[in-house]
Amino acid sequence: MKIVGKKELISIIDLELFELDAKVDTGADSNALHCDDIKIENDVVHFTLLDDIHPSYHGKRMKMPLYKLKKVRSSNGQLQTRPSIKVTVEFMGKKYKSVITLTNRADMKLPMLIGRRFLSEKFLVDVSKEYLSKQ
Repeated sequence: MKIVGKKELISIIDLELFELDAKVDTGADSNALHCDDIKIENDVVHFTLLDDIHPSYHGKRMKMPLYKLKKVRSSNGQLQTRPSIKVTVEFMGKKYKSVITLTNRADMKLPMLIGRRFLSEKFLVDVSKEYLSKQ
């Protein structure tokens, strides 16, 4: 298993989002991407990307096939129903298929959250490290 830090870079190939800052969170079940204006029409989810650090992504309108609606307990303990998409991501030098829920993470510091389901059986987290993917 590869060791990752508490913050890492991840690319979402299908959305052409490269080197997004992500929080690695073993307390979270699933991955989540910060976006807004989320609408579902005919099994297609439309959303606006939010990332102040990457001006080329910030405010970009996207659409992807809806993978499924997922019940998620947010960091404040509330149960939410979130749309999810299935995408190819590049993480720590390898490509993986991954499910990502879409939500507004305005209260959070980083635009992406990597949860334990993605990390399971592939990665160990060293919380004393950050951005091992850059090495």
